[in-house]
Amino acid sequence: MHNTSIASNEPAGESSPYEWIDDAFRMVETKYGMYKSILKSGEDFLTGATYDGVLQMSRWHLKCEQDGTLHLYTRVVGNVSDLAGVKL
Repeated sequence: MHNTSIASNEPAGESSPYEWIDDAFRMVETKYGMYKSILKSGEDFLTGATYDGVLQMSRWHLKCEQDGTLHLYTRVVGNVSDLAGVKL
């Protein structure tokens, strides 16, 4: 079993079909044996090879977004203008 803090925003007496982690996202195993996190809005968030890796990075990414520090860890590698004349 994975060590997670699971919360639900469902009204008392109603059960959710999902186990929400940190009241922000849930984890699922894909058909290819990988794992992904899904936000409460329904958007796919992060995908990775291990449950623990996706769990840890989903929490870190959401914390950085909340703190407004994600830009400190983000960079663009190449851009469209670098592909001028390259057929894809």
